[in-house]
Order: sequence, then structure tokens, then C-alpha cells
Amino acid sequence: MPYSTNDIVELQHMPRGGPTAGWLDRVLQTDRLEYLDRDDVPEEVKQAVISAIRRFGERVGIHERFARFSVDLVGDVAEPKILELGAGHGELSAQILALHPGAQVTVTDINPTLVMNIASGPVGQNPRATTQVMDATDIDSADGSYDLVVFAGSFHHLPPATACRAIVEATRVGKQFVVIDGMRPPAAVLLMLLGLALPVIGVVAALSSKRRPALHDSLISSLRFYSKSAFTALGRAADPALSANFLPIHRFMPIGLGAVVYRKPGR
Repeated sequence: MPYSTNDIVELQHMPRGGPTAGWLDRVLQTDRLEYLDRDDVPEEVKQAVISAIRRFGERVGIHERFARFSVDLVGDVAEPKILELGAGHGELSAQILALHPGAQVTVTDINPTLVMNIASGPVGQNPRATTQVMDATDIDSADGSYDLVVFAGSFHHLPPATACRAIVEATRVGKQFVVIDGMRPPAAVLLMLLGLALPVIGVVAALSSKRRPALHDSLISSLRFYSKSAFTALGRAADPALSANFLPIHRFMPIGLGAVVYRKPGR
């Protein structure tokens, strides 16, 4: 059975470290929104954050790494139908299209400006790609429409109850649902990393006003990433029958990137 009303109420208060998170883990999280999530922030500020994320991903090869991981999940399908949620800059879908000559990709985001930018670029010109404004918690597709649903780099923007609804929807329309995001480390490790990073962030922000929006969002992201325990709890609340398999993506980031693949029995 999918989640109940009681589950939603409990999830609203679930720590990012999971149901059994300790006091320090609960302290090291925030409800403060990133610029990308705020309605009172100018669109140019949001675009600056998206551009910084795209450039960083290009430099360290994250877009291609995410795409190869995604393509491997549908390696036995000649013409896989893939839905990307929260696409942002669209580079993941661009790489998937380049790596898999048969892939058909639906590229979506809840922000109309981001979707418009993707539609006007190379991805939008690709005959195997479709762009669409879409809320991850209300996917306008039939059950089992996609071989794979991907939500990369932005799942932590969703509060727990909303994240659970996204899992319900993604596993309804997709045979597999993969979330690729930062994985929250143990509280002591997170505290140490923040202690090392904060002075650097402060200096860079003081020297470069252009980088402040991206630094602002990256710091908040680090406090909002979900732990493996939280991902497991979200999956169970969405559907106790879901399996959740964790796989590493990038071991050499300050907070390790990982993936959780949700599947229903028989898929």
C-alpha cells in the first residue's frame, strides 16, 4: 500500500538523516530555502546558480558520469524511454542522448524558464527529445510509460513529504526510478567538513560577488542532503514493496555523490 495520511504527517518532521538521526544530525540541517526554490529571488540570480552548477559539472565530468550510470540501467533496452525530472540545465539528458543512439528522453523541470532554455538549445532540437514543464509530484503520464525515471542533483530540494510523493509518482510511471544526489554523511563527518569549508566559502564569497549565489545554495544543499536511512524510509513510506539499491557515483567529492534505484517487484 502507498503512504497514508499518517505517514505524510510523520514524514513532514523526519530529519534529513533519517528517522533515527541523533541530536547533532538534527541540528546540522536547515529548512532555509535555496535561491532556486524561492519566489522572491530574481530569475537572473537563479540562472547564475544554474550556470555555475553546469560549469562545475562539465569541469569534473559529473554530467557524463550521471548519464553513463543512467544508460547502464537500461542497457538491455534498444529504445528506452527516459524521463528526467528537475532537469535544470539539461546537460544530463544531452549526455544520455549522445551516449545512447536509441534513447527517447522527456526533459522536464518545474521552472518554465529553465524548460524554455533547454527547448531553445541543442536538446530541444534533438528529434529524440521532448521538453515539458512538470511537477515531479504530479506526472502527467500513464503507469509504466518509461523504462527509467531520473532525478539527478536536485532531489534534496524536496522536503520529506513531497519527496515521498515524488517517489510514488516516479515509480508509478517508471519501471525504475533512480535518484542521484549528495548522500548525507554521519553527523560528525558533516560537522568536520563544514568546519573546513566555511572559511573557504567566506573568503571566496568576499572576493567574488558573482559566486555568492552558487556558494549560498551549495552550503544549504549540504545541510539538506538525505542520508541512506532517509532514502530507505521515504521508499518504504511510498510503497513497502519497493526495493532500494544504493550505488556509488563519485567517491572523491567532499560529500559523496550516490544513487538509489527504486524498483517495484517484477520490474
